[in-house]
Amino acid sequence: MQTQDYPEDKLEIIIVAGDSSDRTDEIIAELAANDHRIKIIHNPRGFSSAGRNIGAENATGEIISYIDGHTYINNRMLLQNMVELMAEKEVSILSRPQFLDTPENSYFQKAVSLARKSPIGHGLDSTIYTDEDKYVNPTSSGATYKKDAFEKLGGFDERFDACEDVDFNFRAAENGYKSFTSMKLAVFYYPRESLSALFAQMSRYGVGRFRLARKHPGSLSLGTLIPPFITVGIPLLILLALFVNKFLYPSLLILCFYAAVILLSSLIISFRSGLSFLPILPLIYLAIHFGMGSGFLKEMFRSIFGRGVKF
Repeated sequence: MQTQDYPEDKLEIIIVAGDSSDRTDEIIAELAANDHRIKIIHNPRGFSSAGRNIGAENATGEIISYIDGHTYINNRMLLQNMVELMAEKEVSILSRPQFLDTPENSYFQKAVSLARKSPIGHGLDSTIYTDEDKYVNPTSSGATYKKDAFEKLGGFDERFDACEDVDFNFRAAENGYKSFTSMKLAVFYYPRESLSALFAQMSRYGVGRFRLARKHPGSLSLGTLIPPFITVGIPLLILLALFVNKFLYPSLLILCFYAAVILLSSLIISFRSGLSFLPILPLIYLAIHFGMGSGFLKEMFRSIFGRGVKF
C-alpha cells in the first residue's frame, strides 16, 4: 500500500496486529518508523472480526478498505480505482476479485489456486473469482466501504473468527446496499502451502459458515450444505450398506458420482494448465470439501450440546 499512486495526505494505513509468534511485530514497527501514514494498533482478542472493528473505529477517512496480511497487490492504481468506481457506480460498497495466483506460488499452491477457481472448489454463489465488471450482491466479496455504512449496519460481529465479512456483507445486502466488482480492484491471496494447512483453513471457514447460517437462516444455501453431506452423508451410507443391502447401490452410486465429479474437474484443469497437476488436484478437492464439512459439523454439534456460539 505504501507504493500506491495516491495523494500521500489522503491515505492512512492502519495495521491491526494480534499477538504474533514470528517477526510480524518487528517488521511493522520498522515500516511505521519510516512512514508517518502507518498507525499500528494492537488487537488483544486476535480475532479478525475484532481487528476489522478496530480498524474501522480508528479510521478517519471517508472510505475504508480491508487488505489482509497474506495479500499480494500488483496494481499501483488500486486505491485510485476504488475512489473512482465508488463515485462512478454510486455505491457504498465495492467487491473485488480475490485470486490466488501470486508470483511466488509453489507447485502445490498453483494447484490450490486452480482448484479454488473451479466450480466445485468454492461456494456456488461466490463472486470472489469473477473476472467481469458488474454489479453484484456484496455478500461474498465486499471489501471496501464508505464509512457511513458502519453507522447504519454496526460493526463486524466479534462472535465470528471467520466469515465475519460475509455476515457484515449479508446484512448490507439485506439493507439494500448495492456493490460493484471490477478487475481494476483485483488483489491476490497467498494459498496455503500444504494439505494440512488447507484443511485447517477450510475447517475454520466451515465453522464460520455454520455460525452464519444460525444467525441468518436465509444465508443457508445448497452450496453450504454439500460439504457437510459429503463429510458425513457418504460415509454413513457406506456404513449402512454394510448391514442393509438396500443401501448398497445408492451409496455406491453417490460415491461414484462424487469421485467422477472430482476426477472430471481435475482432468479438465490438468489438460488446460498442465498434466503435472492431476495427481494432487483430487487430494486438494478432498481437503476443501471435508475441511469445510468437518468445520460446519463440528460447530453444529457444539451448538446442539449447548457449547456453540449463541445468537
